[in-house]
Amino acid sequence: MQLNKEAMGPTGAMKDSVASRLGANLHMKGEITGSEDLLIDGSVEGLVQLDERRLTIGKTAKLTADIIVGEVLVYGTVKGNVRAKSRIEIRKDGSVEGDINTAQIMIEDGAVFKGSIELETSARKEADGNMSSQTASESTTQKATGVGARSKSAN
Repeated sequence: MQLNKEAMGPTGAMKDSVASRLGANLHMKGEITGSEDLLIDGSVEGLVQLDERRLTIGKTAKLTADIIVGEVLVYGTVKGNVRAKSRIEIRKDGSVEGDINTAQIMIEDGAVFKGSIELETSARKEADGNMSSQTASESTTQKATGVGARSKSAN
């Protein structure tokens, strides 16, 4: 019997799965640096720097940190400046308080953002074909306060 080696390897979403994880009960002070994707569910104070990689900030995560990565998905809470080369997504229950610098930004309904947004125009031209959701306006710098603030009304 022959085994198909491709069938045994990761496929689709599995290929893009998170390589490392900081669990919900872990608390870290200092710097996190690396060159692989990271999921944070715990709390971090300091700096998170991942070379061109994806950082996912889970629903239970609380970061008081500056972030420098390739891409960020925010489901939890961030207080600090966020710089992502390609894209920043702030999801429904996510919150960012700080300045953002990126090529693409998506702020979902129900998310909270307070700070300024600076769009990198050279990187944005390359990514233009991938914009499918809410994005910031064409201006290079945009100030925003309380964009998509949560409401307590019942659905």
